[in-house]
Amino acid sequence: MDALIVIFITGLIGLFVGMMKKPVLSLSISVLGLISAFILMLYYKSYESPFGNYNGLNFTPSGNIFALLVIGLTLLIVLSGFNYFKKDIEHTADYYGLILFSLCGALILIGFTNFFMFFLGLEIMSIPVYVLVGIRKQNTLSSEASIKYFFTGSFATGILLFGIALVYGASGTFDLNEISNSVSIWKEAPAMFHVGVLFILAAFLFKVGAVPFHFWSPDVYQGSTDAVMSYMATVVKIAALYSFVTLFGSVLGASGNIYTGILEIVIIASFFLGYVSALKQSNFKRLLAYSGISNTGFALLSVFTGDFGSLWIFLLGYTASTIALMTVSQAIEKIDSEDIKNWKGIGYKNPFIGVVVLISFLSLAGIPPLTGFFGKFLLLSGNYQNHLTLVILALISSVIGAFLYLRFVINVFAKESHAEKICIGPLHITVLIISTFVSIFGWTIILF
Repeated sequence: MDALIVIFITGLIGLFVGMMKKPVLSLSISVLGLISAFILMLYYKSYESPFGNYNGLNFTPSGNIFALLVIGLTLLIVLSGFNYFKKDIEHTADYYGLILFSLCGALILIGFTNFFMFFLGLEIMSIPVYVLVGIRKQNTLSSEASIKYFFTGSFATGILLFGIALVYGASGTFDLNEISNSVSIWKEAPAMFHVGVLFILAAFLFKVGAVPFHFWSPDVYQGSTDAVMSYMATVVKIAALYSFVTLFGSVLGASGNIYTGILEIVIIASFFLGYVSALKQSNFKRLLAYSGISNTGFALLSVFTGDFGSLWIFLLGYTASTIALMTVSQAIEKIDSEDIKNWKGIGYKNPFIGVVVLISFLSLAGIPPLTGFFGKFLLLSGNYQNHLTLVILALISSVIGAFLYLRFVINVFAKESHAEKICIGPLHITVLIISTFVSIFGWTIILF
């Protein structure tokens, strides 16, 4: 709770400081606030907090490590996006303020204990992102993406509210523990409850970008700036997935296996539609968007086991690789980095960039001994006994993904005489080193 308040105050102060039109000061305040919040979350419950009696939020040990992850990733995104944000000196602080306010919602989604806080967190996280997607006012693609994201997001919110209302009508409470207790004593759950859960499930599948509610993500990712896309593909997805597993893996899923078949179909469709669609893309952001759909399918495997540890390792590898790739995209701004053809030879002429891209894509492909491999291995091994078919199909889809990623890497390392030598700034170098280090050694956290 303390970390959330610090982030909110930081965003508020940053907005007022922004009137001074000093981008470096705005960056410094945001970084200081995020580091302070990270430290407070690191020592969560090890000190007496004045807000410790509030029951609406409670960060479990698993929730705590996910909260640390989203704060740390936001810090990297803030640093990597500075070179772009500072160009618009009038609104640099607005970018950071919106990201920090959205992060508050993400933390609420991780620590919520009732449906009221859950809905509040989801909307606090989502609304600033609607604005961030369309913040390039002169860019028609950005405006189109923002409008599309807003309307489809609003539609999903309406479905979610209807589902929550039905679950409340069946259980008589918004509290998750009380709902879980009600489900456990029911001989047969009311039809109203099942319909409500299905509505909530549909809304969640939209938020995490899973099939069949994935259609918005490629267009929205393409219309966003690199930094905003990094935030959506990492922090927003982590918070949504964690709350998804919390609800369906431990609370709503306790009513039986009636949702298992639906989720299995969703996961299988996400595996293959994402990677197969990505094979045909010529735009880098759309490629990562479709790749993200397949990786969401992998993450949803954790719903069946309720194992937050394997989900955390998987998302750590996925998000570290994504941030590294998007940071490279920002660093090579002299060329049209969205067109895959323009990546040809970049790694050959710029060995550091080439190594970062290679490690990032190998981690996404699940090649050992990188973090992405251990994340996928833990998720698949946890489902081996009860969902063998899913595991086999996941392995087949991984082969398609590996082909997709290796094809891109070969293009990056092609001997191309027209490729440019890229000068990378210190902030980008820092983010790339940290992200690459996590992609290589992040899995070692399981040893502790």
